[in-house]
Amino acid sequence: MGRTSNGSDSSPDAVSKVLLDSRPIGWRQIVDVARHGAAFHLSPERWARIRRARQAAVAFSREETRYYGINTGLGALCHVRLEPEQLQRLSYHTLMSHACCVGHPLRDDQVRAVMAAAVVNYSHGHSGISPEIVERLLDFLNAGVTPIVPGQGSVGYLTHMAHIGLALIGRGQVRHEGELITAEAALARLGKPAVTLGAKDGLSLVNGTPAMTGLACLALDGANRLSAWADVSAAMSFEALGGQLAAFDADVLALKPQVGMQVCGRTLRALLHDSPWLAARQGSHLQDALSLRAIPQVHGACRDQLAHACRQIDRELNSATDNPLLVENAEGYRVVSQANPHGESVALACDQLAMAVAEWSAMAERRIYRLVTPEVSNLISGLPPFLSAESGMKSGMMIAQYTAASLAADNKRLAQPAATDNYLTSALQEDHVSLGDSAALKLDAALDNAFRIIAIEWLCAAQAFDLLPSERFATGTTAAWRWLRGIVAAYDEEHPLAEDIETTYAALKRSPLPEALAATLGEPLLERALSAD
Repeated sequence: MGRTSNGSDSSPDAVSKVLLDSRPIGWRQIVDVARHGAAFHLSPERWARIRRARQAAVAFSREETRYYGINTGLGALCHVRLEPEQLQRLSYHTLMSHACCVGHPLRDDQVRAVMAAAVVNYSHGHSGISPEIVERLLDFLNAGVTPIVPGQGSVGYLTHMAHIGLALIGRGQVRHEGELITAEAALARLGKPAVTLGAKDGLSLVNGTPAMTGLACLALDGANRLSAWADVSAAMSFEALGGQLAAFDADVLALKPQVGMQVCGRTLRALLHDSPWLAARQGSHLQDALSLRAIPQVHGACRDQLAHACRQIDRELNSATDNPLLVENAEGYRVVSQANPHGESVALACDQLAMAVAEWSAMAERRIYRLVTPEVSNLISGLPPFLSAESGMKSGMMIAQYTAASLAADNKRLAQPAATDNYLTSALQEDHVSLGDSAALKLDAALDNAFRIIAIEWLCAAQAFDLLPSERFATGTTAAWRWLRGIVAAYDEEHPLAEDIETTYAALKRSPLPEALAATLGEPLLERALSAD
């Protein structure tokens, strides 16, 4: 049975229900809803906040005083005051004009993450959105109705959420129970009416940072998993290449007390501590290449960037990111125009994490190169060229390293920041944008590349284990080796190597650490290995 989750729960396991109450919510709860199908519910307190703010927004919309987006036009048209009967049309036209994304659709889990983050944003009670909109978003999430949202066209907000808003009013297409159907048909299946938009509803639907924040939550989930698999595959490569364990000595690493580095060092020592193969090779050479001896320093620095990104995204989830905001005090509500929808914190967090993903990728590719290159692998470990027992007639893993190099090069390009790009929008009114959606989406692409690179390293390291004249490897790395061999056999060039890469890639993306490997690491260390917090 699943359990109820809230913002204080940090378990990576899927849950049956996420309840958003007075406590903060975390990125893992968005992942539970978006990827694992957890039911999403708001507490009565959250609903009360939404309803109070809505009443205030309706009251402000009827006043003669201009309040941006509540009774005025939008962006550069903010000086135009609209009459109450025009405000419903304003919300409708806002969705129509802002729903202009193009290109391939976002994945279903990405759309669901955006929707879940939007619900969180509205539940803070500062948007003034109609409660019916929040209800319908929850109906869609809990029934598995996913709007079709084109992936390109956002400078940080506005467009992705507009396409989701269309589905709420019965326009556009959605996916439900494996079928592509109209939003109108999906609402009929649920027995729910299309939402009727009122004052400020259109603006609240497209505004804020839910799109980039939801996308970033999924990227954090991938990066968290990548950080664990990268340490394991690195340990296997290190062992196969007869690395010198002194580089991971606890006393040495303690002299540089970076947090992620200490976690990685402890993980490597736990994985490698009882290896007869390594013990026999200690002192055989003075020191290893940096792609081996600097694993804690590089992987650890990447972990630190991941931890920073997790903190930034959690803070964004627990922020009110609409404009204008309805701020309540003892005297009632006031309307404040400000810039909380600007997503610089999310954009920079994703950009910096993309750099870390590029570094995980680059280090893994360098280790792959050393595993397949006889001038290195044969000298210390006696491995055959390109990890083939019949090299010459067979190319072994030669070209897999080419693939890893190509993907690593792609990730260097994806590590270029999005947040530093800037374009003038809305007739000079919005003259600095975050490109946060773009930052999160390129991070997602980089993670996909990185998982394939780690899959290639894992295949190469396991192939080396198969070829070495010993089965006396460390308990931890042996568990990893046997786990992989339960998925793919040793490669003998009787089928395209791409099949093994894709099978391993899929397993790394969806699987928890193997049970035997988890037992080797131990519960406290395992939690640190799998968590950036």
